[in-house]
Amino acid sequence: MTADRTSGTGPDGRPPALSQLDLLEADAVHIIREAVAESERPVLLFSGGKDSTVLLHLARKAFSPAPLSFPLLHVDTGHNFPEVLAHRDRAVAAHRLHLHVASVQEFIDDGRLRERRDGTRNALQTAPLTAAIQRHGFDAVFGGARRDEDRARAKERVFSIRDGSGGWDPHRQRPELWQLYNARRGPGEHVRVFPLSDWTELDVWHYIAREGIDLPALYYAHHRKVFARDGMWLAPGAWGGPADGERLETRLVRYRTVGDMSCTGAVDSQAATPAQVIAELARCRSTERGATRADDRVSDCAMEDRKREGYF
Repeated sequence: MTADRTSGTGPDGRPPALSQLDLLEADAVHIIREAVAESERPVLLFSGGKDSTVLLHLARKAFSPAPLSFPLLHVDTGHNFPEVLAHRDRAVAAHRLHLHVASVQEFIDDGRLRERRDGTRNALQTAPLTAAIQRHGFDAVFGGARRDEDRARAKERVFSIRDGSGGWDPHRQRPELWQLYNARRGPGEHVRVFPLSDWTELDVWHYIAREGIDLPALYYAHHRKVFARDGMWLAPGAWGGPADGERLETRLVRYRTVGDMSCTGAVDSQAATPAQVIAELARCRSTERGATRADDRVSDCAMEDRKREGYF
């Protein structure tokens, strides 16, 4: 027998046990509400990727039926996947949200940033991000980072205090016992809030499947022109690929994570639905960033170094 969803009770008259996804959702909603209650100008980082799309879904659910009362912020590298930007804009329009865009290209054009030799702009996002936070006075910044993505993210708190330049000090973290979160800030400081911290990649996909969340098509298997570099399949683009000697070929691929086109690799895949992606991931033994993000291969502490400087 199944639980009675209308009455909220099971066959024995007791409330049905919550599933793992129910618990993760409840924790995330609690975190979002707590952060908004403790802040004056919250903002949600939204790129149009799967994690930020799930985060936006949770934020809207946290305050439904009221509309979302705070804006979104995207740091546009200028080398983002067109499909992801289109998804971002559709979501903003569909839910009548306000989106701030911080442009890496603008910082390059006016000399505040210099283009890297390898063409990647992922590491260049920090300056536009922190400038946007300071300019708009955001004091709580929601991000979709998860602890299973990287060792540096694994040791960051759900409520992560950042200094005036957005920098993170791993030795200056607050305890979060019994889900008690501390959002207090000093002058110039802000808090980065990560409601998906305890979620895994599989959890995210199970939730996408359960909630029917729409994603950019590149998260599913499709035929695409790619070229091989450093053990990854990269997409050609204005960022500079492919180089001499790198041959384009059409392969059936999908993306597990999405960032700058110059450092985000595709994986060979036949998974064209959420259920097929879940089945594929259940057999996988590599993390999404470790397998597909060139910017994390620079060193064992690449992510932590960027976070200390103010990265997501």
